[in-house]
Amino acid sequence: MTDAVLELPAATFDLPLSLSGGTQTTLRAHAGHWLVIYFYPKDSTPGCTTEGLDFNALLPEFDKAGAKILGVSRDSVKSHDNFCAKQGFAFPLVSDGDEALCRAFDVIKEKNMYGKQVLGIERSTFLLSPEGQVVQAWRKVKVAGHADAVLAALKAHAKQ
Repeated sequence: MTDAVLELPAATFDLPLSLSGGTQTTLRAHAGHWLVIYFYPKDSTPGCTTEGLDFNALLPEFDKAGAKILGVSRDSVKSHDNFCAKQGFAFPLVSDGDEALCRAFDVIKEKNMYGKQVLGIERSTFLLSPEGQVVQAWRKVKVAGHADAVLAALKAHAKQ
């Protein structure tokens, strides 16, 4: 598949992204590499922890395939630093408190929490080609087996 499955506004590639560890980057800085961007609701919750650990366990294989991983939530950099330290994540987490990246990828959705409608991040993952095209998207992600599915898709796309 070479056609983009989601067209991102050009400005998305230059959004300043605050990372765990206190550094900054942009999506453009990752040009030339495959990029896995996974959006998750909240640091240190069971599903989000499992998802992060699953990606972390496969990190050597993602690296071998030429891919970088970024996890994204609305949590603060400090929260991300604590989450990374506690779980041993070897990839950065993006603090998207203003939801600019979340909105560019259209992952802010209405959810039902304890009988109340709230806006939150819908667990989603996107695979970007080295040219910056979104070549595959997973929405309403179920955590079990997801990181493996993303790795398999990366390998399939990288062969094309």
